[in-house]
Amino acid sequence: MTTPLDAPPTAADALRTLLRHQASTVVVVTAPGPPKAGFTATSFTSVSLAPPVVSFCLNLRSSSWPAVAKARHVGVHLLAHQQQELARTFATSGIDRFAAPTRWRTGPQGVPVLDDTLAWLLCRVVDRVTVGDHAIVLAEPELLRHADVGSPLLYHQGRYAGLAAGAEPVVRRGAA
Repeated sequence: MTTPLDAPPTAADALRTLLRHQASTVVVVTAPGPPKAGFTATSFTSVSLAPPVVSFCLNLRSSSWPAVAKARHVGVHLLAHQQQELARTFATSGIDRFAAPTRWRTGPQGVPVLDDTLAWLLCRVVDRVTVGDHAIVLAEPELLRHADVGSPLLYHQGRYAGLAAGAEPVVRRGAA
């Protein structure tokens, strides 16, 4: 007889554990409102270069999903290694993520644009594909802005990290 302590993990738990070994770039995705929405994601990736298409995933139960589900445009902000607090803010439920100290402005197509990020893209949503409890959002970049210097904020082993000059991971303690 197996007990809860020696029972095999579920497929979802096993996958979650395995994926903790993958370092991911941290982004904040924003969508116009009302109400405007934003969330932290580690699922951002390039899908195609011809035509240019990117993607990110979002849980269908997320408070941001209703805004993203109807948005024609979204903003994708690549966070710099020093923006851990901004990542935590947009990962926190039940708060106004756009309240101070978050610095932002209304950008093209009414999309909230966060200040001082490593890069941001204004993207036109081209499709939403529901898979299980998430949606994969496919979007075509229409406008790109990036800083000339800086390194990205990464997420690895349940913590935020950055890259040092020698490309060794720099782990930031106390990450969400």
